[in-house]
Amino acid sequence: MLSEMKPEIKIEIAENAGFCPGVQRAVDIAEKAAEKYGKVYTLGELIHNEDAVADLKRKGVYAVKTPDEAEGNPVVIRSHGVPKSVENEVREKCAEVFDATCPFVKRIHGIVSGIDSTVFVLGDKDHPEVVGIVGNASCKAYACRNFDEIDALIQSGAVKDGGKFAVVVQTTFDRGKFDEYSENIRRKYPRAEIYDTICNATDKRQRSARELAKKADLMIVVGGKSSSNTRRLAEICGEYCKTVFVSNAGELSGQALLGLSAGSLVGITAGASTPRYIIKEVHNKMNEENIKSNENNEEDFASLLEQDQSFTRLYTNKRVKATVVSVSKKEAVVEVGAKQTGYIVREELTNDPNAEVEDIVKPGDVIDAVVIKVDDNVGTVALSKKRIDSALGLEKLAAVKEANETIEGVVSQVVKGGVIVIYENTRVFIPGSHTGIPRTGKLEELLKKPVKFKIIEVSNERGGRVVGSIRQATKEIRDAERAKFWENIEVGQRFEGEVRSIESYGVFVDIGPVDGLIHTADLTWNRVGHPKDIVNVGDKINVIVKSFDAEKKRVSLTAKDPDENPWLKFTAEYKQGEIIKATIVSIMDFGAFAQIIPGVDGLIHISQISTERVTDINTVLKIGQEVDVKIIEIDNERERVSLSIRALSEPEEETESTEEQE
Repeated sequence: MLSEMKPEIKIEIAENAGFCPGVQRAVDIAEKAAEKYGKVYTLGELIHNEDAVADLKRKGVYAVKTPDEAEGNPVVIRSHGVPKSVENEVREKCAEVFDATCPFVKRIHGIVSGIDSTVFVLGDKDHPEVVGIVGNASCKAYACRNFDEIDALIQSGAVKDGGKFAVVVQTTFDRGKFDEYSENIRRKYPRAEIYDTICNATDKRQRSARELAKKADLMIVVGGKSSSNTRRLAEICGEYCKTVFVSNAGELSGQALLGLSAGSLVGITAGASTPRYIIKEVHNKMNEENIKSNENNEEDFASLLEQDQSFTRLYTNKRVKATVVSVSKKEAVVEVGAKQTGYIVREELTNDPNAEVEDIVKPGDVIDAVVIKVDDNVGTVALSKKRIDSALGLEKLAAVKEANETIEGVVSQVVKGGVIVIYENTRVFIPGSHTGIPRTGKLEELLKKPVKFKIIEVSNERGGRVVGSIRQATKEIRDAERAKFWENIEVGQRFEGEVRSIESYGVFVDIGPVDGLIHTADLTWNRVGHPKDIVNVGDKINVIVKSFDAEKKRVSLTAKDPDENPWLKFTAEYKQGEIIKATIVSIMDFGAFAQIIPGVDGLIHISQISTERVTDINTVLKIGQEVDVKIIEIDNERERVSLSIRALSEPEEETESTEEQE
């Protein structure tokens, strides 16, 4: 009997034990429905606890197996949920339907209904929750107890679509095993999408039971024998110490408690389907037998159940520290030290619409968040991280504006009238007129690109508004670059520029902070007709500073590289008196110009064309005609060459006499 235990034995209650919010919500819905109608039906036992089911029956809540048994009457869908086909049948046949499906389970239904590839559900395939999840999938779904079963199904060809599949998990699944199986899946099947859908309350209950069992000499697990999560608690505790599994206080046996010595520790935990009054009865039964010691250190569990002093009380706009428990594509589940389970959806994690949840937070991270909604009926609390970040960001951006700093961010969105840049997790709106993109241009050119900008407005109204300007930052940067340019410019400096515009007299080239002009004659060593025959707008071109006026902000450029001066090549290869071939390139009234090499032309004066008098050069020479000529003079100072055709037909002395006369 219990009285045989020694009074020095200590008793400790697991921090998280008994009804979870989802179960409590289902019980509350069923009891209120029974009060309204006098009698209601549930599809299967509402919760897996015999005592609780009996108590509900006394209140007018009856369990049936099929919708036909409840036809025409009000029905409660229990917390485990049902397949979509069953829900449709119930709504068709029954007078009124109260959906008490646990929000955690409902969330899994939403996940599997939106997946277009094979789904594996980790859990007990016969458990009603797993049956309901499989029945809500929009594609082929399999219930599996472990990684080996998933692997076997994949090897048998269950997965198509190039190896892509998804995995969800029963809310009451063991956390340690899920982590192990997930790692195996990721390692072998990298295309798998794994959703951590273990209930936060289950995770906390298992964790606290495990920690208590590690130091206890005996664990008492209280709950229904058909309860999956309670059986799992018993398995966890049994790994560390002797464990007794009872449904209620009446099943406590002194035989199980024999052999404990003074100072021994007895721990108590309870499943999610165990009402508080049953846990109290177990506790009271032990108190009646006076099985406790060291009263100064024992926490009175009955008082704890009534007062909930171990929980943080939450309210809207309260700022809290949140520990990330798990992440999925749509949200992060967090622990906030309260009885409610915390959620932060992706839209409340960040202002960046392109960011993924797993890129922002990871399990174990401790973050600042603010409460935006508390739902005690469901047992959840919605929080926001971005609102905290935005508030801090507003302060930083106000300081940036005050200091007139230029900052940098990435354009995340194109919106009506402008673009959005994310800086310090804060949205900065940049109007189209401040982007630097012309009206005829497209703002999409800036999307996902880093930009430098100034803050021109910070307002705390309507949750905070920040306006920036890329144009102002660009102008300030360009002004500074121009000032530096004029301080350092020198004749002979080389630049790579871009042709901005072409005129008949030359070309304007962008060399960074300023534009410079290349006159037509300085474009090339070769003869030039119009600049557009040499370059096009947008061409890259190497230029050299020929001269500049800092006061008038003018720069004269040349594209003629001195190292490539064709005159040097000419003087190195040709001598006065040589007879060479040249090509007529232009004809004037006073003579014709003939190209000797590219970039060097010689003049054939009208008097040197023929031994006979020439009045119309066009009757003797044609452009493009190749002629034999003699070099009669090289002027290195003016870089000019005189040529003669007539000299080829005259004695040398006569030619020289003619040159002297000229």
